[in-house]
Amino acid sequence: MATVTTAPTYTASTATATATSTGTAAATATATATGTGTKTGTKTGTAAAVRHRWRQAWPGYAAAGAALAYAAPHFWWGAGIGATFPGDFATAPHGTWEAAIGYWVMGAVAVFGAVVALALVRPWGRRLTRRTLCAVSLTASVGMTLWGFTYFALQYLLAAGRVVSAPDFAAKDAHPQAAWGLFWYGLFVLWGLMLGLAARNRLRRSA
Repeated sequence: MATVTTAPTYTASTATATATSTGTAAATATATATGTGTKTGTKTGTAAAVRHRWRQAWPGYAAAGAALAYAAPHFWWGAGIGATFPGDFATAPHGTWEAAIGYWVMGAVAVFGAVVALALVRPWGRRLTRRTLCAVSLTASVGMTLWGFTYFALQYLLAAGRVVSAPDFAAKDAHPQAAWGLFWYGLFVLWGLMLGLAARNRLRRSA
């Protein structure tokens, strides 16, 4: 007895369903790939923007940190604590207007300098006049940097015997703690340089 094999029959509805499924799968795959690419591109763009902002802002943060580090010892010197004082603290003035200006006022000025440095890089600093803020910052930067380098140049000349210090200053320079002056003036120079760089970045960013 012969066996009759019936070939599979494909109807129009079956073909349509198959095509629809294929098209849906392709569309889904395309949408998924597009979404993934968009997310990847967004993340890459965001990371690049963050790095750019940090490159522009870090000098301002460095200047603020140096200013606060410079301010801190002036307050404890004013309170009678001689740690890290660049010289003989026992012979330094205390309880006088000279001491008040040298310790408390200078400490307050340094704190204000930290605020100015942050104003160059923080969003709230945009409320201030850009040209005035940058002019003050650049002027202070030049003054502090030159003052600090002058100190190091003088120390070099003294060490080389090119100049002779006055007896009173020679006695102060001979004190073991006088070496702290190198650190504090180095910090002063760092503060000035970073403040100038932050002001330059602010001007370029707003141009």
